[in-house]
Parts: sequence; structure tokens; C-alpha cells
Amino acid sequence: MKRAIYPGSFDPVTIGHKDLIIRSTKMFDEVIVAVLDNYRKQSAFSVEERVAMLELLTKDVPNVKVKSFSGLLVDFAKQENANVIVRGLRAVTDYEYELQMAQTNRQLNSEIDTVFLTASADCSYISSSAVRELALFGGDYSGFVPKEVVPYLQKRFDGLN
Repeated sequence: MKRAIYPGSFDPVTIGHKDLIIRSTKMFDEVIVAVLDNYRKQSAFSVEERVAMLELLTKDVPNVKVKSFSGLLVDFAKQENANVIVRGLRAVTDYEYELQMAQTNRQLNSEIDTVFLTASADCSYISSSAVRELALFGGDYSGFVPKEVVPYLQKRFDGLN
């Protein structure tokens, strides 16, 4: 069985994340969407909320599991018996960072490969930070996130602007 991990903060989940999840499920037997619980980063949503968003989004996708993790991704991958990491690339600047991370992960565990998927053209400009900023200032973010995520953003940001 080919098991892959698609890691991220997903703060919040965007249509770009959803696109990569669906595309990954066609390439691998199982995709674990791994939500990073980074205690050093101030997130808009708790790890539990981010996991819940992703579970709701993928409830009808049989070969997706959503889990949270902290620590090194390579350790989590080993724990989950996964040897592929899926990463999305929106621009050349993403590639430079992601290449460095892929090489570091490969150095830490030679059994792990990274697969890069380029962002679909219709969502290559979308980022979670842009969605958070739109929500904070009362902008219309509905075209940037899956419909399942909108209530989470409304609950968190409505009334702040």
C-alpha cells in the first residue's frame, strides 16, 4: 500500500488545499492529511478546529485520514508507515523553500521521498494568510475556501471588523 502524508498548518483550509488533497488521493492508496500542531506559532484556529474542518471536508473521500502531529515530520511519517510527503507549489519561491525541506527530510530518513504538485491555476494565488486577512477586514473570502470552512471563519471573525 502506498501511503502519503500531506502536511500543513491549514489555518484555515483553502480551496488550494482541497485541490491537492483530492489530486493526491488519485495517486496514492491512502493520504494522511497531517495538521501541524506548532506550539510556537499563533494560529487563528486550534489544532482541533483545523482537524474538524478537514474531516468535514474529506468525509466522503474514503482514502483520506486526518491526524494532527507535532515534532518532526519524518518521525510522524515513520510512525504512520508513510514514505511519501506531498507538497504543493504555487510559485518559484515555494519551490526554493520546499526543495530545502525535502532534502533535509531525505537526509533525516532516506526512505522518504517528496512529491511536488503544482497548484491549479485557479488557486495558485490563494494562501491561508490572505484568507485570514480578508476575514479580519470584512472582505469576501467565500471564493477562497471550501463551503465547509465558511462557518468556522464566520464564527471566528464576524464582529471583529
